[in-house]
Amino acid sequence: MPKMKSHKGAAKRIGVTGSGKPYRVKSWRGHHLELKSSRRTRRYDGKAIVTGESISQVRRLLPYLGV
Repeated sequence: MPKMKSHKGAAKRIGVTGSGKPYRVKSWRGHHLELKSSRRTRRYDGKAIVTGESISQVRRLLPYLGV
């Protein structure tokens, strides 16, 4: 049986925490930040834990991530 391939687009966007939970970087933080309010950009700060139905998608896209 050949090795399964990881989805490279997903591999660049999703990581795993020390406790094994998958995380992602929030969207809308890329550019044009001057016209967005501080309140709005703070809301996009940091990382978010992947939950719910998305975990099964992550497992399928990244079989060796260890989720």
